[in-house]
Amino acid sequence: MIKLHHLNQSRSLRILWLLEELGQPYEVVSYQRDATTHLAPESLKQAHPLGKSPVIELDGQVVAESVAITELLIDRFAADTLRPAPDSAEYALYLQWMNFAESSLMVPMLLELFTQAAGVGDNEFLKGYIAKEKQNLLSYLNDELEGKSFIVADKLTGADFMLSFDLIMLEQRGILAEYPNIAAYAQQLAKLDSYQRALQLEAQYDESK
Repeated sequence: MIKLHHLNQSRSLRILWLLEELGQPYEVVSYQRDATTHLAPESLKQAHPLGKSPVIELDGQVVAESVAITELLIDRFAADTLRPAPDSAEYALYLQWMNFAESSLMVPMLLELFTQAAGVGDNEFLKGYIAKEKQNLLSYLNDELEGKSFIVADKLTGADFMLSFDLIMLEQRGILAEYPNIAAYAQQLAKLDSYQRALQLEAQYDESK
């Protein structure tokens, strides 16, 4: 059985949703962020030395990093349904968007979060860099989503699971209204039954609410 080490309000929501979509038996070990620091608890290091989430246990292996976990689970349990065929034209786009979600798009959002938390959000260089990067990346994503319900191959793929957490962060900051195609895409994903179940489970596991 798959075991997910799940931290509330984290990228682990991607994997919780994926597991709900896969329909494979799984177990959740729930962890809570510190109410003051908002950091992961030290107990997560018992699951993985980095003390981060998501982490899964599968076939005696411990695997971290949401991109790797998403690819692993899809390759194992949904290769014919949640990813394009490796010899298809869409496969390269699939890999691009999988990594875009956790690399290009996540960087300015985390920079904004950390600079504000550190009290340096008014630094002109950082403000300018973050604003320019966000506008560039979100305009690109918004244009690519024109007329689409899903980001790749007009069907649900691992890239949508990866982007879902970014969309939550953007919605929390009130940014989606500026990008109508991204907003419509987020609403489309939110209607999926497996996504709704994952949100309900996240709410149950999140003791801070």
